[in-house]
Amino acid sequence: MSVKMISLGVLGLVAVAAAGWLGWLYSLPPAPPAMAASVVPPEETEAMLAALKPPKRERPVIAIIGINDATETTDYLMPYGILRRADIADVSLVATQEGPVSLYPALTVEPDTTIAAFDAQYPEGADYVIVPAMSRDDDPVALDWIKGQSAKGAIVIGVCVGAKVVGAAGLLDGRQATTHWYYLTELLKRSPTIEHVANRRFVVDGNVATTTGITASMPMMLTLIEAIAGRDKAVEVARGLGVDTWDARHASGAFRFNRSFARTVIGNSATFWTREQLAIALEEGMDEVSLALVADAWSRTYRSQALTFAEGPITSRNGARIVPDRTGSWRGDEQVADFSDAKPAQVLDATLKAIEQRYGRRTTDVVAMELEYPR
Repeated sequence: MSVKMISLGVLGLVAVAAAGWLGWLYSLPPAPPAMAASVVPPEETEAMLAALKPPKRERPVIAIIGINDATETTDYLMPYGILRRADIADVSLVATQEGPVSLYPALTVEPDTTIAAFDAQYPEGADYVIVPAMSRDDDPVALDWIKGQSAKGAIVIGVCVGAKVVGAAGLLDGRQATTHWYYLTELLKRSPTIEHVANRRFVVDGNVATTTGITASMPMMLTLIEAIAGRDKAVEVARGLGVDTWDARHASGAFRFNRSFARTVIGNSATFWTREQLAIALEEGMDEVSLALVADAWSRTYRSQALTFAEGPITSRNGARIVPDRTGSWRGDEQVADFSDAKPAQVLDATLKAIEQRYGRRTTDVVAMELEYPR
């Protein structure tokens, strides 16, 4: 066989593959429709609040569990920051093992305790266990501990793709639930007895709650505060966060895999040589919710990665210990704003605006879709 014929064959295969890829791309819907979320009936909200009442203690104990090698940034830090800000419970960042927790797509934190130390301190278990997304939803240590806490009477809250972890622990079988739009099909395939509830940012069924994508942990935590300490306390915390409403309304149909999303992710990933490292300066007392949102958003553009720098670990506004990626001053690409003078809910909008100015509207839409953030 001649070299010419081999070359033509290779080109033919490439052409067929390209045609197939383009056919797949253009088979996707062009973009998600603009949709308005319908109001949640008051009786449904009241039922959720009743189900989330503290099961054991007047001042509850709340554990936010993470695996050390990869736990989602905002899922881990936002519940902590909001609940610690409220000061209506004893809240701990818990890790499966000793050592720091590497968050993805950005940041590293020192947990407050390990599951072994937590169990020694609270042998009767937590009142609430918050389960973030994890890089592995089959970590046996995490699953055994979550199941054990549930058996001791804890209310388990799966944030975002943390629902897959809760499902893997067997706690969603036969229950109503939700999760991040991108992983919904996988969750239902692996746990086919789950009844998915659409158009809700969070769902409570008995002693288990689940949420949609990453940013849903903010309304979920405000609802939990309301269940524990009443409406006035939730309003106070929400005002400090810059939030007006936090009910469960959600337009699920606005979040679906589409042509613009796929094309932008593929295009941004393909130009890997233009990928930037963008710096965030860590400062004592900075708000951990705002920090998580900024670092998370900039690290989801497929164009940039947010890295932190400081002289050493810092303590955030509500007590989280953040470990810098680089020690000392920053030498490299541009430093991005952390919008420290703004309220956390406003910080995300400001960050998305900055991303649009740098990379354009389509990349910003990808970030908002990944965060499942209604705009």
